[in-house]
Parts: sequence; structure tokens; C-alpha cells
Amino acid sequence: MQIDLSVQNVVKRFGDFTAVNNVSFDVETGKFFSILGPSGCGKTTLLRMVAGFYEPSSGGIRIRGENMAGVEPNKRPVNMVFQQLALFPMMNVAENIAFGLRRRGVRGEEIRKRVDDILERVGLPGYGEKKISQISGGQKQRVALARCLVLQPVVLLLDEPLGALDLKLREQMKVELKKLQQQVGTTFVYITHDQSEAMVMSDLVAVMRDGRFEQMDTPQNIYNRPATPFVAQFVGNNNRFLGRLRREGDGPPFVETEDRSRYGIVPPENACSEDRVEMYVRPEAMMINPDERLSTLNRITVGVKTVLFDAGNSRLIVTPENSGRELIVALPQNRQYDDIRVGDRIGIGWDPASAFCFCRSEIEASDES
Repeated sequence: MQIDLSVQNVVKRFGDFTAVNNVSFDVETGKFFSILGPSGCGKTTLLRMVAGFYEPSSGGIRIRGENMAGVEPNKRPVNMVFQQLALFPMMNVAENIAFGLRRRGVRGEEIRKRVDDILERVGLPGYGEKKISQISGGQKQRVALARCLVLQPVVLLLDEPLGALDLKLREQMKVELKKLQQQVGTTFVYITHDQSEAMVMSDLVAVMRDGRFEQMDTPQNIYNRPATPFVAQFVGNNNRFLGRLRREGDGPPFVETEDRSRYGIVPPENACSEDRVEMYVRPEAMMINPDERLSTLNRITVGVKTVLFDAGNSRLIVTPENSGRELIVALPQNRQYDDIRVGDRIGIGWDPASAFCFCRSEIEASDES
């Protein structure tokens, strides 16, 4: 196992503000690693330190084992793709891709050969003579990637490169970018605030908040086993319940919410009775009018407030009886629910094991109140 990028205990301060706070991670050769987080969490600052535009306040960055301390950006074996692609409009596609090679002293037939090869690899054979104004947004994206990849970087850094594309093209490019990365085999480090981008493309995802990594894991584990309440809320949709952990005699544990509702749970490790807990239930974990024979389910009766049709992502907004809160319920794709209307009363249920539960400190509890 070879490590292309190693970031160890990196801190970056701007005056009294700490933008990146003791972050460590390794990226193996050929992997697609994403840093996912909201605006202002420190992900771009972290990427710029890897690129060499900022020096860490403390900690170290190594690329293929070489310490990058004091190494200028143009001397590092990395390249960076920005959201604004910055292609040169006065140059054709081939000239854009060859720009970096010429600056490195490559000349003549070698340039043509390497440009033609990378155009083939990014799916644009024969596009070298086209003007930038003659190609589509997705093709411009590939040209920007080709311009970096032709320089054969150890690590390619991508700063929200799909953010300027329209929704349909962005969805298409997520798939194309992952396929391209697998084909060329270059290590990608990608930052985004879009969870779908991170989940679809990545081998490993780090969820970042306030300068720190909250969780670093596979996309599947990030989604199915979030390590913190922030990750549970930030990645995917969730229904959130607050209450206290209780148990009656030798009976199973449950959460009692402020409206006196009781829901069976699998309690967090080391949780004690009367601890304040947060419970999260994903919309797709909620079953509509579940079979009565499933006796272990949590069940409630709700009123349908809104039906949101979005093909495979269709869902309901519902409100439990005697409650003003709203819950999101996904409509399963393996069954038609065309008969559900606004104002209907339906039953919903979920398996206690499908919920995520976290203990809340008294300080956090007071902040929420």
C-alpha cells in the first residue's frame, strides 16, 4: 500500500481564527478522497495548504513521502482544478492542454503525442483543433482535467469543479469524473459541499465541520453509520427526535419525547437511563401502513400534509397526531402509492435498529432549548 498524500496534525490559523484544527489523513495511491462540509468549514484552506498556496501554522504534509514544508506550489507534484476552469479562450483545446507542458520545456512531437493521448483518455479524441467557444460545458470540464492530468501529477486537487454546471450536467459529470479517475488511476482529492457528489464518486469521505474532521469513512458507512449528530444531519435527510432514555423494569429501552411519545431504540454505548438523547430516522426507513405482524416496530398515526412527487425521490410530509412537527417519509419505488392524498391519515412505522441514537450533554441540551 503506497500513500500518495499524508497530512498529519495540520493546523492553520489566520490571526485569532483557526481555520483548520489538527487534521490528519492519508490517501492511498489511485484513490478518490473527498472532503465534504458546509461553506466556511475549512476545506478549501486545507486543499490550498496541500497545493502550497498556504503554509500550515503547524503540522506536516508529505507527498509520496517527501516533506512539502517550504516547497513552492509550482515545485509540488500536484495540480489543482478550480470551479472557474480558467481555460484560455484565445487558444484551441490542444493549446490549452499543452500550455503547462510548454512551460516545463517539452517541445515538438512529444507535446503532440502527450496531448493526443490525454484527449483520448478523457474521451475527447480529435478535439484538439476546436476552439473553447465551440465545446460544451461538460467538454470544457474534461479539457480542464486533461490540462492538469497531462502533467502527470501524483495528486490532482479539485476545488468544487462541478459547482458552476447546471443540475443535469452536474449529475452526468459526477459519473464521468468517477469513471475518468478509475481509468487514469491518478489520486484525486476533491472538496465539495454537495453530499451527492462525495457519496457517488469517492472511495473515502471525510465530513468536515469547524476546521475538524467529524468522521472519515467509506460513503456507505458515513450514510449508514454516522459517528456524530452533525454527520447524521448533514449527510442525507433525517427525522430528528429529542427525548430521554428510559427503561421500565427489565423491559427494552425506549426514548420518551417531550410530547410523551415512546419509541423503542438501540441505545448508544454507555448510555444510562434518564440521559438526554437524539434519535434520527431516515425517510426511507419509515414504512407506510406496515404489516401488523411486525410487532417490534415503532408505530404512529400521521396526517399527510404534502405529497412531493419527484419520480424515484418522491416523499410525503406528514404530521403525527397531536403534534405540529413535520416528518419526511420516502415513497418506496417498489410499490405504487398513487392513492395517498393530502389530508389522508396513514400509519407509519420503523424498526428501532434502523434509527441512529446519540447521547446529548446537558450543555448541548441547553443550547437546543
